[in-house]
Amino acid sequence: MSRTTRLTGRGKGPRPSGRERRPGPPGPYALLPWLLLGLGAFSNLWQGETPNPWVGALGLLTFNSLYTSVVFRGFDRRRRESTTSYWLLAAMGAVTFSLAIGYGGSWLLFFPLLSLACGTILRGRWLGAGLFSLAVCASLVAVWRGDHASEPWTIGYGTLISGGVTAAILTLSETVMELRATRQELARSAVEQERLRFSRDLHDLLGHTLSVVVVKSEAARRLAPHDIDAAIAQVTDIESVGRQALTEIREAVTGYREGSLATELDRAGPVLAAAGIEAVIHRSGPPPAPQTDALLGWVAREAVTNAVRHSGATRCVFTLGSARGRVRLTVTDDGAGPGRPTGPVDGTGLKGLAERLAAAGGSLESGPGADGGFFLAAELPAEVREGSGRRGCG
Repeated sequence: MSRTTRLTGRGKGPRPSGRERRPGPPGPYALLPWLLLGLGAFSNLWQGETPNPWVGALGLLTFNSLYTSVVFRGFDRRRRESTTSYWLLAAMGAVTFSLAIGYGGSWLLFFPLLSLACGTILRGRWLGAGLFSLAVCASLVAVWRGDHASEPWTIGYGTLISGGVTAAILTLSETVMELRATRQELARSAVEQERLRFSRDLHDLLGHTLSVVVVKSEAARRLAPHDIDAAIAQVTDIESVGRQALTEIREAVTGYREGSLATELDRAGPVLAAAGIEAVIHRSGPPPAPQTDALLGWVAREAVTNAVRHSGATRCVFTLGSARGRVRLTVTDDGAGPGRPTGPVDGTGLKGLAERLAAAGGSLESGPGADGGFFLAAELPAEVREGSGRRGCG
């Protein structure tokens, strides 16, 4: 259907690939170039300006390995929130403090890198507390060493900003991805709800219409040998019912059909009479609001369909009343035919009605009557908001 095409976005351009591109940073590889901040420390090792160069080289290799591992884990939520990630971050912190305190100078730039790694792993209040503490410690180490080319506060400021910006970008990236997933899920849900509405409308429409056609066809067959004019009248009714069904199906497909209690009760008399059932209608109180009236129209239609198909009844009573801001429609008959519902809510039609009314703040009861037969009782608020019980649940 065209409606489904619009909701799913199909039919407009090529289908997107299974792996969606992450908005913002495309992945952990975008954070690896920041390791170039360690070129100053590497230059010191290369030029022999660092005491115990093998210790420094081992520390540099360890730091780079830990940084790469932590950054890659930060882009996977399950791995990021694992205990291993926090241990790796702690080990990275220990290496950073050891190298910065031991060598100073260019090695102090490992503090911003450590902060960046913290921004990929930490979230919430731990992130703020961790970055602030790390920035303070970086400034104090820079003051204590006193051998960096820039002012000590710049080390602390760079440490604070690098982790904060990284965490903000990654959080925004994750939020956008979640919003995309939510939008796709809402589109799928809308399609499923539309399919459910369409299937229930067709069940209610065709079940009722075919039941009427069968009843009137049987009446025409019985009358044909004795009263040809009456038989022709029944056949004319069948034609009228068929045309009406075509109109209702078109309206159901476009999503604009709403039932009417008055219309369904007017149709109920001739349909039940053709099945040998007397229809009795009792009304009290003001007319229901339009949306309530439409939902009660579906209830009346389903009640007539069940009475014609299953009941074997001779009398069917419709009672409509209102009290305390609620409208109640009760349908009872004196039939106990084979195959009719026996539980509180049984059968596809009654289940669909129960869900339709529940979505509008109402309820549906059904089951064997106290004096035999069967009853169906629907209760709704006097004012049902527009669209309730229709598209939302079928």
